[in-house]
Amino acid sequence: MTGYASAQHSAAPPATSRLGLEIRSVNSRFLDLTFRLSEELRPFEPQLREMIAARLKRGKVEVRAGVESATGEAVREPSARLLQRLSSLQDTVRAWLPEAKALSVADVLRMSTTDGGNGVDWGEALLQLAGATLGELTAAREREGARLAAMLLGHLAQLRELARQARPMVPQLVEQQRARFLERWKEAMALAEGAAIPEAAQDRALSEATAFAIRIDVAEELTRLASHIDEIERLVGKGGEIGKRLDFLIQELHREANTLGSKSAALELTRISVDMKVLIEQMREQVQNVE
Repeated sequence: MTGYASAQHSAAPPATSRLGLEIRSVNSRFLDLTFRLSEELRPFEPQLREMIAARLKRGKVEVRAGVESATGEAVREPSARLLQRLSSLQDTVRAWLPEAKALSVADVLRMSTTDGGNGVDWGEALLQLAGATLGELTAAREREGARLAAMLLGHLAQLRELARQARPMVPQLVEQQRARFLERWKEAMALAEGAAIPEAAQDRALSEATAFAIRIDVAEELTRLASHIDEIERLVGKGGEIGKRLDFLIQELHREANTLGSKSAALELTRISVDMKVLIEQMREQVQNVE
């Protein structure tokens, strides 16, 4: 399901940087995580991945996080304390590695804009921010889930009504087709109306007519259709991680509606089958978004 949440965290003074995090989720049958993290936050990607996978089971999820200057300045003047510390560290390094290059102005400015001299631990802040942002995202997805559940229940009610319209047609259609088969069989045998039909031939005709009637009888399909509808309604009412189960049941609904259409011996029953398949296809598209 779709969702969006974002949050920010400012480092305690004297730091002047701010951590920003946003999580976007769009529909997908599987969980697909993408991370776009600034350099100093990349070491925490495995922890973020584990945290998100524990909360979300489906969706194409994009996580963006970075640290920026809270003052909006592109370049921040390094403090005397930071310069003194960098000088001391450089002397220590070059005492052991005489060939090491000296720090450039660009190096010093880059370190000053990442709060390197203030000891900011972005890892803890990032994970706390991610927990809160995931809570907001989950709440947004739950609201969408409630709307989706209402849509599914509405479509299921329409399917029930179509099945109710089809059920009385079944016995009548079966008998009509059986009688029509016998009539055509008589014509094929070139027997005059009222003429006696040889017993063996009559038995064969009745057998064939019965077999044909069984082939066009859709009572079993309607019964299974009702059973699948009952199960989907139960799952939607229960909630939880039901997406894959719903996927399977929607496929079964489509199978029964398709068989109903292929067996149809009346235009009205064909129409009902088409209307069912339209509803089921709409449900299939949405069910793929459910966890």
